[in-house]
Amino acid sequence: MMTIASLASVSALPARRTFSRKDLIPLWKDVLWKIERGIVRSMTWSEEGSAIATGYWGPGDVVGQPVSCIKGYQLECLSDVEVSMISAQQWPQSLDAIRTHAQQTEQLLSIIHSKQVDRRLLQFLFWLGGKFGRPVEGGQLVEVPLTHQEIGEAIAISRVTVTRLLQRFEREGVLHRPRRSAFILYDRFTLQPPA
Repeated sequence: MMTIASLASVSALPARRTFSRKDLIPLWKDVLWKIERGIVRSMTWSEEGSAIATGYWGPGDVVGQPVSCIKGYQLECLSDVEVSMISAQQWPQSLDAIRTHAQQTEQLLSIIHSKQVDRRLLQFLFWLGGKFGRPVEGGQLVEVPLTHQEIGEAIAISRVTVTRLLQRFEREGVLHRPRRSAFILYDRFTLQPPA
C-alpha cells in the first residue's frame, strides 16, 4: 500500500487509482476522491478501540479528509475500488457530490438513533438497498460485502443481535439471503416513518 512517506508529492500520483478489498485509501488535506466503482466504508475508532462506521460510499460519491473533522478517519475498501483524484482547485465542480455526502451522513446518523434495534437494522438494510441495490424480480438485490460484525458496528448493535434479527427477517419473508454478501429486500415490505 502506498503511503505519503513513499511519495515525493501528492501531485506525483496518477489522477485515477485502483485499490483492492481491505486497502485503505490515502488521505491528504487538499485531496478528495470520487469513487468510480466499488464500495468504500469511512470509519474511525472509539476510545476502547472499536470500529465506528461513519458512512458507506459508492460510485459518484466523494470522500476524503477534507469532508471529515474526525481524528483517526479512515477510508477502507469493501470491494475492489477505482477512484479519481479531485484537487482543491476542482472542488467547486464537485459541490453536488459533497452536498450528497453530507445528506447521506445525516441519514445514517438518523438510522443509528432509532430506539428499536429491529427497526434500526431494517432501516439500515433499506438505506443500503437505496444506495447500492438494483432491481430484481420482486425486490431489490443488495450486494455489499459486510459481515454481521460490520453491520453491528455501523448501527451500534451486537453481532449476535444482527444475526438473530436477519434470521427473523428471513423467516418473516422480509428478505432473502441468496449468498453471504448479498440479500434481497422484497418489494411488498416498505418502511414507514415513525408516527
